[in-house]
Amino acid sequence: MSKLKFIAISGTTGVTENCYVYEYGNDIIVVDCGVGFPEPEMYGVDLVIPDFTYIKENKHKLKGILISHGHEDHLGALPFLLRDVKSDIYATRLVAGFIKEKFDDQKVPLPKLHVFDPEKDSLTLGVFRVTPFRVSHSVPDGVGFCIDTPEGKIFHVPDYKFDWTPVDGKPFDVAKASSLASDGVLALASDALGSTAAGYTESEKGIEDHINAIAEKAKSKILFTTISSNISRVKQALNVATRLKRKVCFIGRSIDRKSKIAESLGYLKYPHNLVINKKQALKLPDNQIMFIISGSYGQPGSALYRVATGEHEWLKLEEEDVVIFSADPAPPGSKTNVDFVVDKLIESGIDVHYYDIQENLHVSGHGCQGDIKMLVSIIKPRYLIPIGGSIRHMHAYKKLIIEMGLNGQNVFELGSGEIVEFEKGFARKSKEKVNVKDVLVDGLGVGDVGNVVLRDRQVLAKDGIAIALIQIDRTNNKLLADPEIISRGFVFEGKSAKFMNETAKKLKIFLESKQHLDKHLAKDHTIDFLEKFFYHKLERRPMILPVIVEV
Repeated sequence: MSKLKFIAISGTTGVTENCYVYEYGNDIIVVDCGVGFPEPEMYGVDLVIPDFTYIKENKHKLKGILISHGHEDHLGALPFLLRDVKSDIYATRLVAGFIKEKFDDQKVPLPKLHVFDPEKDSLTLGVFRVTPFRVSHSVPDGVGFCIDTPEGKIFHVPDYKFDWTPVDGKPFDVAKASSLASDGVLALASDALGSTAAGYTESEKGIEDHINAIAEKAKSKILFTTISSNISRVKQALNVATRLKRKVCFIGRSIDRKSKIAESLGYLKYPHNLVINKKQALKLPDNQIMFIISGSYGQPGSALYRVATGEHEWLKLEEEDVVIFSADPAPPGSKTNVDFVVDKLIESGIDVHYYDIQENLHVSGHGCQGDIKMLVSIIKPRYLIPIGGSIRHMHAYKKLIIEMGLNGQNVFELGSGEIVEFEKGFARKSKEKVNVKDVLVDGLGVGDVGNVVLRDRQVLAKDGIAIALIQIDRTNNKLLADPEIISRGFVFEGKSAKFMNETAKKLKIFLESKQHLDKHLAKDHTIDFLEKFFYHKLERRPMILPVIVEV
């Protein structure tokens, strides 16, 4: 007899890369397929994606991929999976628009994309019957899923909060969720990211007033930045611009394209003459324009980053200009980049309104402790699985469940690749585990940057490189000329020549002391000597690159 398996491919020990597998017998469905963002030490890495090996090995079982909402950490990895696996995708209308754009951007053929209505549709995918229901989040058209399985109902509720006055006017559908749960729920897998914060997450509605209060005092250009997929926040900025009789110009490919998708599907509505292009914007007085610009996470190369560093091709800032950040630097590694951009703007005399100065310009899209308690009270599951957070969030989620008087042993804190098995109404963590690793995307390469490459990049960034040119007489296996050492990013330029000459003389004495010196031994001896010499003299370990020439 088959067991129901819940497999956390990723998304339980980190905030991003959400990807979960439900498996029963010969049927598999995948819920969400998101990217992660590189840590600062992942030099040159563009994205981190889940390890899809298990899904690829079982692709004959795959009945469909469900996407809960439009953020990159829930849909951004779809093109990477569906290069190698065939599957239909299921999503709401706005999310489907973002998915189509993602495949166009990656130049990957779009698989069959089904748009469902969370008000009325249900989906049958193999043995699984899936009923979506609307949830509130920071991007419109987000859903949770009630998944009917042969073992019972499982609710899968990723990023959510209980916002009774959302910007799109469509709050969490508590009535439908409650009705679906009324005949008993085996398990709930739900967002744990807000489990360390007390109370309830605030509504998005009040943010517009705070944006307006800043914008109406501005005497020159306004730059407004948020996450490109945060259509609700873009709508609020457009409302403010309309009220203040400012025209709007979108800058940055991602925010421009997503806003156009949202507008074409009816999720953004504004006066037809409100949004103008670059040429029209440049003709207007500064106090009549608002730029909605991408780069709220300070991404190097983004439009806002180039503006802050003075490298943008046509948009330049002046002292009376205002920049409004309406996003929290949440993804790993992003705060360093955003802090850099904010500091550059402040150095230039710009009036910057950002996350650290408590102006209520952002609220989380994730439910706090009160929201989590409310969801658990509505669903009343027997077992619980925290998802979408880090280890500390899972631990706080479990403590919260215990405080509610529920059994802590029924909460499964999963690492990447770990499995919960359900059989005959009971659940246990499996002794088996799916082997997963971080898959790094570097330019066009997927998975070809491993630990060795990253370590080399880290060494180069921290300690630089020393190249040793060694000429050997092939006939008698002796040095033919004095070694030459060239360094980059290692020793201060003014001292480099003298120090490297000294190092070359010491290396020559060391190599000449060896009785036999072929090219392989010369390489090993050079690395060994220089590593010890540099550390002894400078306590630094540059990358040593011997270039051996046999003559």
